[in-house]
Amino acid sequence: MTVDKELEKLSRLTPPAPDPEARARALAAAMQAFDTAENNAQAPQGNAKGWRQSSIINWIWSPAMNKKFLAGSALATLLVIPAAGYLTIELTRNGSPIVDQTEIAGNLSRGEASKQPVATAGQPVTVTPEIPPQAPAENGPVTEQSVADAQGLQDKESQILAKPDAGRTSEFDADDIAALTNKSESSAAALGAAKRSAPAAPGIAPQQQLAEPMAVAPSPAPPADGPIQIQRDPGRERFANAAANPIKSVATDPVSTFSADVDSASYSFVRRSLTGGAMPDPQSVRVEEMINYFPYDWPGPDNADQPFKATVTVMPTPWNHDTELMHVAIKGYDIAPATTPRANLVFLIDVSGSMDEPDKLPLLKSAFRLLVNRLKADDTVSIVTYAGNAGTVLAPTRVAEKSKILSAIDGLEPGGSTGGAEGIEAAYDLAKQAFVKDGVNRVMLATDGDFNVGPSSVEDLKRIIEEKRKDGIFLTVLGFGRGNLNDSLMQTLAQNGNGSAAYIDTLAEAQKTLVEEAGPTLFPIASDVKFQVEFNPERIAEYRLIGYETRALNREDFNNDRVDAGDIGSGHSVTAIYEITPKGSPAVMNDDLRYGDKAPAETADAARQDELAFVKMRYKRPGEDKSAIITTPVNDSNAVAAVDAAPQDVRFSVAVAAFGQKLSRIAALDSYSYQAIADLAAASRGTDSFGYRSDFLGLVRLADGLSQR
Repeated sequence: MTVDKELEKLSRLTPPAPDPEARARALAAAMQAFDTAENNAQAPQGNAKGWRQSSIINWIWSPAMNKKFLAGSALATLLVIPAAGYLTIELTRNGSPIVDQTEIAGNLSRGEASKQPVATAGQPVTVTPEIPPQAPAENGPVTEQSVADAQGLQDKESQILAKPDAGRTSEFDADDIAALTNKSESSAAALGAAKRSAPAAPGIAPQQQLAEPMAVAPSPAPPADGPIQIQRDPGRERFANAAANPIKSVATDPVSTFSADVDSASYSFVRRSLTGGAMPDPQSVRVEEMINYFPYDWPGPDNADQPFKATVTVMPTPWNHDTELMHVAIKGYDIAPATTPRANLVFLIDVSGSMDEPDKLPLLKSAFRLLVNRLKADDTVSIVTYAGNAGTVLAPTRVAEKSKILSAIDGLEPGGSTGGAEGIEAAYDLAKQAFVKDGVNRVMLATDGDFNVGPSSVEDLKRIIEEKRKDGIFLTVLGFGRGNLNDSLMQTLAQNGNGSAAYIDTLAEAQKTLVEEAGPTLFPIASDVKFQVEFNPERIAEYRLIGYETRALNREDFNNDRVDAGDIGSGHSVTAIYEITPKGSPAVMNDDLRYGDKAPAETADAARQDELAFVKMRYKRPGEDKSAIITTPVNDSNAVAAVDAAPQDVRFSVAVAAFGQKLSRIAALDSYSYQAIADLAAASRGTDSFGYRSDFLGLVRLADGLSQR
């Protein structure tokens, strides 16, 4: 059986084939024929493999076959996968220029998503032309328009590839290849990985990293000869690289200062990773966000005159019998729904091409529908989209016209590159246009990744946000999807824009963030909230703040009202936990100072000798420039003798803190097992109306299993 005969037979099986399996068998036979030809020395000496690959590619990518493969059914789309992989490998090996797909993106036609297997963590993904026995062609006959689109794509690509440009950088990324072959996310990721696995040719710059951390999916064992083995490529998600807080000596650093943080994005990142079958990137774990993800029944203030109340508990440390935990719980005043101020919200929505995935724009639209249904009739909603250029989809509209708002949301479609900076400008302009005095004015930015058009450096965007916040407009940043999420940028925007950040990975998370917690999310009661804790060197030798690494402030920043800090909304709770080492404990890590200034005990204030620490909190009321302060002393009356004697919510939050630290690979938790964390959380789960704490226990068990693989 010769190569020419097999290709002749395969060419007659044009889509839509009456028998899809026949086409798959024919392609397999053609590939086997090439193998036979190689063995019989029909291929050029020394390059048999390359001859086989390039011959298949030349046949499949001919203009005639392009019409059939790119404009046909889902079956035809599946067959393009190995060809595209071979094409990218061959081009990069020979130093041929690869076309920048953005130049021809406008000619792409639509098609069905593939169902290729994807890689699990640490395992290769197998890309093979095998077709399930019951996979019928779903696209129907080839339309004239789809054929014209495919031919236009072929002609354009041929012209570009014909240009002698040996120094051109390969820019095929996962999204480009997905568009080229009408593939779904998993297949695109596989093809992107195939391109990057090829050796770089002279004059071609290193390829960009794949943006997709692949999901868990079982795949059948591949045949010995045929499928391409593609290793899982690291994700392109970016997190702030912050080292864990060190142990500090009270003798030299008695004061700890940090900004409030009510964000919850990190917990959702961790959940997504664990439920996807992989341990999370330690840099994605911000322990304070995991702790503050959960609602707690901390005692709150009686009225809005003093918007916060602090409750402090000192207890033994579950993972170190020689240290203690100082648990500081802050509860904000909860505004009654009947008295909530009017809201002026601007939805700033990323509709770039990368948002065309189920967990991105479709989920985003459902999330905002939930929020609109939560708003009052006299609230106002505007919608701005960005993808290359910003555009106003909906001018400020009262929620009384809900159908108009929902229709605008439903009509959003993905397409284009991401020009977020221009969108931010347009959104803030609309928020200012519909500004509500003594109300809530907020831009809600929803995106999956970077701003790669226009001013896009972190400093440029930070400057824009800092300027806009002067108008009294707050910012909420909502992350969607996976693979391209720039969490570091999200955090920068939220922290510098009087805002907060959350990550929406499921509709249930959207319900929690935008409906159940709409008050804390939307209605601020204080801005620039800072904490400062001073430890008594007579009682405490060392301390370590658990989390808040990205929120650290200088000591002098506490009293400087020009220094920006976190914001707290109606009913928000904020928890900070210190691991403290009492004087004389065998856990003390630092030697006493030889020349330390030790005041005689008899000259010290007797009342202050009983204090372990002194907690201060500084804040501004919305719209005010001068801060106020709340103070709380911590003494022996705040201590409990055993872990079990601590309040239930305190124990559960400590379990979450232990889990976050262990995922962050904090050495102090090395000997404290996931099972011990699960036991502590289970014993303090308490009332769990929404199931959040039960879900947490499931995550702990998943981490335990994954860590033992």
